[in-house]
Amino acid sequence: MSSVTNPVLVSFQKPQISSGFLSPRRVSTSYALLKSRTLQLEANNSSLVFSPLVKAFGVRHRRFPVVVAALAADADDSEIEISNGSVLSSKSFGEKFPALVTGFFFFMWYFLNVIFNILNKKVYNYFPYPYFVSVVHLLVGVVYCLVSWGLALPRRAPMNKELLLLLTPVAFCHALGHVMSNVSFAAVAVSFTHTIKALEPFFNASASQFVLGQHIPLSLWLSLAPVVFGVSMASLTELSFNWTGFISAMISNIAFTYRSLYSKKAMTGMDSTNVYAYISVIALAFCIPPAILIEGPQLMEFGFRNAIAKVGLIKFLSDLFWIGMFYHLYNQLATNTLERVAPLTHAVGNVLKRVFVIGFSIVVFGNKISTQTGIGTAIAIAGVAIYSVIKANIEEQKRKAATAPAS
Repeated sequence: MSSVTNPVLVSFQKPQISSGFLSPRRVSTSYALLKSRTLQLEANNSSLVFSPLVKAFGVRHRRFPVVVAALAADADDSEIEISNGSVLSSKSFGEKFPALVTGFFFFMWYFLNVIFNILNKKVYNYFPYPYFVSVVHLLVGVVYCLVSWGLALPRRAPMNKELLLLLTPVAFCHALGHVMSNVSFAAVAVSFTHTIKALEPFFNASASQFVLGQHIPLSLWLSLAPVVFGVSMASLTELSFNWTGFISAMISNIAFTYRSLYSKKAMTGMDSTNVYAYISVIALAFCIPPAILIEGPQLMEFGFRNAIAKVGLIKFLSDLFWIGMFYHLYNQLATNTLERVAPLTHAVGNVLKRVFVIGFSIVVFGNKISTQTGIGTAIAIAGVAIYSVIKANIEEQKRKAATAPAS
């Protein structure tokens, strides 16, 4: 009998059925690092015996250790370590605790969105130039995407004339909606702009029904009634109301509605990260000319000078950089969250995000709202939540019907 102290690397193939026999598993090759204080070699049959493992599992037959190890590694593409009779799985943290990871994605999505809205509004308090700020938002995001492409994280997808023609209308609507949102943010309270933007599902349903000719169920139309009523009620007594903020938010709703319509026509095999990067680049090209024409003369004459005099050059540049970074990151996190959860969960989460933004903006900026505005906002948000739940259920039923095998 000889003693071997070095670990032995053994390759094995996991079974197709999990140890609980509840669900099928794909066949994959994994490796088990089998450690033993004493490796016994039998002369008569040359079989391997791992003393601690045998004692731990109560296995007497000396050809079983590798089989036991394979069954213990009941996880996809994971490595197991058997030390002193203990089986340790090296599953990633995300595989062990998927709910915690998804919760973290939601938290970061909300956190980045709230921080963006608050910092964005603070910038407008001393630098009221929404067209230029919109350019900054997209410019920082484009630089971020270019650096990511340079590092191949991800690899840049090739672009051709056909893809450019498909993505250009999407990017134009994205640019228009983004600029108009910022014009509204600069003109009225953040909470009021988000209340107006709660009407976006109404515009989506109207465009689907009357532009695309799709049938919208009566239940969806009924769920939109409290949205329209709540927004109207909130607008009548909003203390920060002005027509620039109201009309800009409405134009933003229309632009984002058509962005959704064109996006469906522009579905390609390109991954979502590359699509969003290309849309940001094209949208930036659309945003620069109006910023120069509308705000350029004022910026050069006194806009930059006044802002730097109020907060200093370093803070001014830092604020512009971070609002652009938070804008890009929260949009990316929203996409990542959508990939991890069901459409219904994401829809409800999007509604709750708007509630968080409205609530935090009121607290941070101390915006005074009337009782009627508060009630109207609550009714509108509740209507959006009902609409989101109904729409997600309808989409899920369609998906199940499409994937169901024909009888």
